[in-house]
Amino acid sequence: MNPIDAIGITQVCVRLAIAVLIGGVFGLNRELHGKAAGLRTHALVTLGAAMAAMIALPPQVAGTGTDPNALARIIQGILTGVGFLGAGVILRDPAGHVTGLTTAATIWVCAGLGIVCALGYWSLVGVSGGLVLAVLLLGRRVERVAERIFKRHPDQPPDHGV
Repeated sequence: MNPIDAIGITQVCVRLAIAVLIGGVFGLNRELHGKAAGLRTHALVTLGAAMAAMIALPPQVAGTGTDPNALARIIQGILTGVGFLGAGVILRDPAGHVTGLTTAATIWVCAGLGIVCALGYWSLVGVSGGLVLAVLLLGRRVERVAERIFKRHPDQPPDHGV
């Protein structure tokens, strides 16, 4: 049985569309900040994770639910594989400055959001999506305030002088 037979074509379309939309929003944020992994990358990661997670949705045997072991293996594979994709955007220059960590983290969290979209956990999608958006929109401001309070120069590596 395929996911369309298990949950219906409407639910499949809604879950995949929301995955693309939420991944695209976070990718747009990264793109507007001049990062290489932008809207398309994030939307595709979220969609791919949702598609992979949906594979485990159909009942394994008539009348039984989703096999939790199969779902756990699929989720483990998604999160591990996407971690390697995220690692590709992390760079370190000779001065010790590391860039790309936030983009790598958003790629990874988009995979998680794709999984929860596939499973239809809408409250988790909403709360997590809102928190990710808050971190992306407000995080830099909080960092700047903390740098002023603790008198750390933003151009220094975080472990400078330690």
